[in-house]
Amino acid sequence: MHTGIRVAIIDDHDLFVRGLELLLPEVSDGRATVVAATGDAAYAASVVRHAVPDLALVDLHMPPPGGLRAIGAVRRAAPRARVLAMSGDDDPAVALEALRAGAAGFLPKTSDAADLLQPLLAAIGGWVVLPDRLLAELLSRDRHRVAHPAAESLSAPERRLLQLIAAGSSTLEIAARTHVSERTVKRQTATLLRKLHVSSRAEAAALAGVAGLL
Repeated sequence: MHTGIRVAIIDDHDLFVRGLELLLPEVSDGRATVVAATGDAAYAASVVRHAVPDLALVDLHMPPPGGLRAIGAVRRAAPRARVLAMSGDDDPAVALEALRAGAAGFLPKTSDAADLLQPLLAAIGGWVVLPDRLLAELLSRDRHRVAHPAAESLSAPERRLLQLIAAGSSTLEIAARTHVSERTVKRQTATLLRKLHVSSRAEAAALAGVAGLL
């Protein structure tokens, strides 16, 4: 189990940020703490670069440059940090945009504080995090795309790689399981993402679920 989870919050709602600062340590028995926060999406990169968080929570509905741009900035400034997008609603279209921007998952801001710890741990552990109801709606909306042309054209090794990515396996773990070098895994992953017409591992994992490859 992870200990000492460092959380950065990119959100312009002061009361929400303050609430998480107080509640996260309480519901996690001190294991999760907010180490930095900003209400200006333009400063997201600077904040995470200095705070070095394990996880960044980013509100999607922020003034320009906005939450989606902030996600990209955080990913570039702190590539080891996981990013969870948050929003006051659970619109599937918004969630998909967050995944495409590089988020490792999506949580509605209506979530109870007591229910936040497991999603945070799951995200840090490499999993894509989506609420059950939202995942069901995404799958329902995209049911007509189950026979995804790109997914259907994958070779057996590519399907295996996609399944490992969707399971949250790291590059090192995939290399060990497939008996190739980390460099080879990175090259194969880049090729797979291009073939699937997606821009991130999280989006590839979501497509794998829609295409029934898990």
